[in-house]
Amino acid sequence: MPVSPSVVIGVDSSTQSAKAVAVDAATGRVLGLGRAPHTVTGTGGARESDSEEWWTALVAAVRAAVDAAARDAGAAPASVTGIAVAGQQHGLVALGADHRPLRPALLWNDTRSAPQAAALADRIGGPKSWLRRTGSVPVASMTAAKWQWLREHEPHHAAATAAVRLPHDLLTERLSGEAVTDPGDASGTCWYAPAAGAYDPELLDLLGLAPAQLPTVAPTGATRAGGLTAAAAEALGLPRTVAVAAGTGDNMAAAVGLGLGAAGLLDHPVVSLGTSGTVFAATRSHPADPALAGFAATDGTRLPLGCTLNCTLAVDRFAALLGLDREDALPGGETVVLPYLDGERTPDLPAASGLLTGLRHTTDPREVLGAAYEGAAFTVLRALDGLLAACGLDPADPAVRSRPLRLIGGGARGRTWTDTVRRLSGRPLVVPAATELVALGAAALAAGATTGEDPVAIATAWGTGAGETLPALARDEETWGRIEGVLGAAAAGLLS
Repeated sequence: MPVSPSVVIGVDSSTQSAKAVAVDAATGRVLGLGRAPHTVTGTGGARESDSEEWWTALVAAVRAAVDAAARDAGAAPASVTGIAVAGQQHGLVALGADHRPLRPALLWNDTRSAPQAAALADRIGGPKSWLRRTGSVPVASMTAAKWQWLREHEPHHAAATAAVRLPHDLLTERLSGEAVTDPGDASGTCWYAPAAGAYDPELLDLLGLAPAQLPTVAPTGATRAGGLTAAAAEALGLPRTVAVAAGTGDNMAAAVGLGLGAAGLLDHPVVSLGTSGTVFAATRSHPADPALAGFAATDGTRLPLGCTLNCTLAVDRFAALLGLDREDALPGGETVVLPYLDGERTPDLPAASGLLTGLRHTTDPREVLGAAYEGAAFTVLRALDGLLAACGLDPADPAVRSRPLRLIGGGARGRTWTDTVRRLSGRPLVVPAATELVALGAAALAAGATTGEDPVAIATAWGTGAGETLPALARDEETWGRIEGVLGAAAAGLLS
């Protein structure tokens, strides 16, 4: 009878769903996959979720992954040795004295806290001081701004808050019983100092937070937080001996899944196309750019990141409004769409709305949809140029432009997304074959927690970042310039 492989589980608890992969710890082969949806509510700038639903979805997704591994690969639940959670960043979970949520969680894309972010950015020495302390300047997405919003708009909830957690912190604590986070996800709060490796006491005082309200920061996301609690083991159908890693944020886990670390600094910047668009790269430098989030990574490097709010979800909304399939698009031609349906983070226009210009009687609806793709891709790629410049590279340098981009996220599986990014970037693309890189990165963290090995090295050995290379296309300078001109004019007036 064949020996059951050692299995580790990685969970991607994202805005829209929980995804879990059961992975052969020796080879990285995915043995089982499970999914369960999340519900997002709110109108206008509000975006909230019931954090209890995250736990319910995690349990359903993990059970489905473990069942599939047992059915299809003969991997018994008893062979699971580790689990780690990667979660959507920045979300604010306020827990009461009974350690239950006082209200729905405020999500990363909730823009109601934009005024609080702007006010905070002017405190403690201004934006340059925030960059030096935390690597980032407060914007509406950051947890510090959301906490300040809660203090001002729901002071009864803020006063009753015994513990503050990020989404992945909450789930790790439900698994292990330990209040623990990691430097990567903590670096997205704007109250953690990556250079010092600790919470900033002056910022906590400014925000009215006590260290006792926050989780302990583990050295890395692969640090073993503990084993499964009795309740978690029963809910998941797994042995209590399963090691629970500290886990991390979703972007940091994607970097692990791609094998990004000290060995590949800035060689392969990443463009991720999901609900939001993100660009990031591993570097040892500390880029001081207020448009970037100066995140920490898992191996002592930095993970500077630019994020846009409007990506695949916004383009899908245009397809629905036009009654088109998302792939039924043509290049935009004269039409320009800035698909800022949820405001925008990069550029920092939290009160913006979508803009459509350049329509003619002869405009084909498919061109309007194509223009929405172009507007979203342009915004992401413009953020990438800013990231490279902040790291000391010239984005227009042919040597820099010849380096491939790694294209990940749901959009990377779409033909029109891939074609649009190739056309507007003028760069070769590597599209990894693996489809659940955040969950796979979390699985590598789980493997690191059980073996003590570097999770980036584990993921590199698994080959999860490998995939098809698409050659560069000539950069569409005409479309790029047209969108850039419309954005400049709109940001100066209509979208201010």
